[in-house]
Order: sequence, then structure tokens, then C-alpha cells
Amino acid sequence: MAEDARRGALPASGPSVRAGAPTGGRVWSATARLAGLGLTARRWTALAVASALLLAGGLTVAWSGPDEPDAGDQVAIGWHTSEPPNRPTLRGLAPATVRIGAAVSARLLDDVPYRATLASDFTAVTPENAMKWEVLQPTPGSYDWTDADRIVELAQANGQAVYGHTLVWHSSVPSWVSESWSRERLRSLLRQHVITVASRYRGKVWAWDVVNEVLAEDGSLRDTIWLRRLGPGYIADAFRWAREADPDARLFINDYDTEGRTRKADALWRLVRDLRTAGVPVQGVGFQSHLRSGRQPRDVTGNLRRFAALGVAVAITELDVRIPLPVSQEELVNQALLYQHMLAACLAVSTCESFTVWGFTDASSWIPHRYRGYGAACLFDADMRPKQAHGALVAELQERAPGAPR
Repeated sequence: MAEDARRGALPASGPSVRAGAPTGGRVWSATARLAGLGLTARRWTALAVASALLLAGGLTVAWSGPDEPDAGDQVAIGWHTSEPPNRPTLRGLAPATVRIGAAVSARLLDDVPYRATLASDFTAVTPENAMKWEVLQPTPGSYDWTDADRIVELAQANGQAVYGHTLVWHSSVPSWVSESWSRERLRSLLRQHVITVASRYRGKVWAWDVVNEVLAEDGSLRDTIWLRRLGPGYIADAFRWAREADPDARLFINDYDTEGRTRKADALWRLVRDLRTAGVPVQGVGFQSHLRSGRQPRDVTGNLRRFAALGVAVAITELDVRIPLPVSQEELVNQALLYQHMLAACLAVSTCESFTVWGFTDASSWIPHRYRGYGAACLFDADMRPKQAHGALVAELQERAPGAPR
């Protein structure tokens, strides 16, 4: 249990968590190291909370007992909302083999704090919407590259990698595309789009979500215009067209509700296996990971490893952790633990090549618009202050840094 707590596992039960400045008992500084303290299973409280919330300065943890906390103690968490002058950054701690990325909103690129945080904390960016077909080509015959180009240029200026999202998706088909067109016309149009976009960013995009969300919740192929008119072969075609357009980019298939052991994940595993057996250039699998606090997916690490055993890279591509509103301190702790758990799972798999959060500030998160009654899903609050979830990722990266105490 102690090892699970350190890695961010959510305990089924335990002491209650209350917000505010410490009111009694001994106080533990968040800047202390946990290694070597010999905490037992009954002392998971300090281990889980401190590991998840470790951030240089700005945090204290107190408990009601005279010694280390037991499972029956109450824990008080005091969080200073002012940003430390030299806080640790995810970019500064990112391992050389794993890109730490964020989805980027083109409409916020002129916001100075947004740009500064993007540059300081992330080694990679994913265009949130700017590379989707309906955005790139709202009318037939011409493309508008304005937003996509701006994101790519900013990433290049910041020394960041770009993860392309997405070439084929049922939900971003321009309104002018008609299902009544012949199979040959639709296939030619889709091929032209994939090759046009991938060719434009050849050498500038390290990886592509070639196909996005091709599976239904029950694991069957999703009923889309492409499946209905082109048949299941459109998936293999899209990968081959993307490879033709950019021989060097990593080619991913991306989906949701597959990060843990689910029926849909089983179906995705079979699909990737079969595509690779047929010689289709599927090189990676992206796991979106739009999660709810307190609901940890089942066996994330084992699931990622079974995909890796197929010979593909894996990536957490769209992580956010929504919490019920109004925000409570306990839910922020649960959120932080789940963020940390997902990063730990990625870092535990040798072929995990990137870890991306879907937006990094609550000011621009899509969650309140998609999930009524939920929000606060990101690493930074609406005022661009790092939350406990950011500290959780910092803690995990610090612990795994070369030379860190074990």
C-alpha cells in the first residue's frame, strides 16, 4: 500500500482531508524529501499527500496526532496561492525521453501570461483545434493555415516539439463534404486532405494523430461517414497516406476510454495488432485520458505495457481531470493524485514518448462546456497560478530525476 500511495494510487478509504492553515500538531514542510522515512502502510496519509503536492514552497501539511500521521488522523493542507519566485517547472524536470506537452488554444497566443507559462513549463505542444479539418478548410478549394502556422512557429521559437492533431476524425468533417458523393470522390478528397496537411508540416511535426476516435464505446468500429462510405480500410489508407506525405513523423492512432483495462481498450489492442500484422505503419497509440477525480482507470501501467509489447510507442495525449463544482480542497487533492498516477504510469513504460495535458489553465478549459457541473480540470487555475496537480507532476519528476534520493 505504501508503494501505491507514493505512486499516486487513490486509497479506497482513509482520513478526511480539510483545507486551511495548520491548526495544531506537528507541521511537515513540503520541501522535505520523503525517501528513507520508512513510512508504514498505516502512514500512507503523509506519503500520498506530500508526494502528490510537493512544490518548492507554498505548502504545509499538518495532522492532529503528536507523531507521524496514522490512518485515523485528520490532515490539514495549507496552500499559499502566491507563486514562488522560482518555482520548479515541468520543462525543467522533463526526462530526455518523454515530451511533456500541452494542448494550445490559438485564440490565447497573444495573452502574455499564457505564452510565458506555455514556454516555461512544456517541451511540446498540440494544437487544440487549429489543425482540425473544419478549421483548416471551412470552404472548399482553399485552406486557412493562419492559426496552425502560428502555433507551429511559436513552438519552434520556444524549442518545443509539435504533436499534430488530427488528420482524420468523424467530428471535424467540414459541412460542405457530402455523404451523397461517390465512394471514389470521398476517398480521393480524404487522401488529398491527409497528404496536403501532413506535407505542409513535414519536418515540423514530430507525430500525428492520424486517425482519431475510430472506435465506439462497445469496441466496434465507430459508425462514421468514412466507415459507411469507404469501409474499414480507410484507417489503413490514412496511415499509408500520412507516411507518403511525411516519412519521418511518428504515426499514432488516438482514442478515449482506453487508458485503463476496458472493453474498448481490448478492441483497440486487437485493431493495432491487426493493422501492424498487415504492414500498416501504425507506430504509436495515444490514450486521451479525460478523467474524473477519484476515478482511477484500472491498471493503466499494465495496459500501456501490453500495447508497448506490440512494438508501438504509447502516449498520454489529452489528460485532464475534472472535479465537481464548487471546488473543494479534497477534490483538488484527489485530482493531484490522479494526475500523478497517470504520469507515473507513462514513465514506467519504456516506449512512452509523450505526456500531454489538454489545456493547462482553467481559464480556457473545454470541460465546463462539455460536462455540466464540473470544471477546474487543469494544472493552473484561471489566474495562471499552479495548482496542487502541477505540484504532483513536479513531485513525480523530481523523484525520478537522476541523482534523486531513493
